[in-house]
Amino acid sequence: MKIAVPVTKENQIDSHFGHCESYGVFTISDKNEIAEIKSVESPQGCGCKSDIASVLASDGVSIMLAGGIGGGAINVLNNSGIEVIRGCSGDATEVVKLYLSGLIEDSGSSCHQHEAHQESGHSCSHN
Repeated sequence: MKIAVPVTKENQIDSHFGHCESYGVFTISDKNEIAEIKSVESPQGCGCKSDIASVLASDGVSIMLAGGIGGGAINVLNNSGIEVIRGCSGDATEVVKLYLSGLIEDSGSSCHQHEAHQESGHSCSHN
């Protein structure tokens, strides 16, 4: 399994999917642990109009842990076979570990008209 996360230079989950510096792609081992992390450059701009979904899908990504993300980008990712978990924030590696532990769920809210997504708390919505 591979998980992608839109990140800043400081490995923080970017609060806006389409404006991130890059995507961290986490390869998950059979033991449900992070086996490898690589960086994929972001095309910059609107996530729903870029080809990032097909790039990530062709690399085997099936999960996107995102902060703020619009409905158009979610549709493009879903159509490429990538499930989107919204409302994430904090250190990308720690959030992936929380997801692997079953402690992350989708916040249910999307960015509207590319407005900044406001989050309270440390990482994603917890069970």
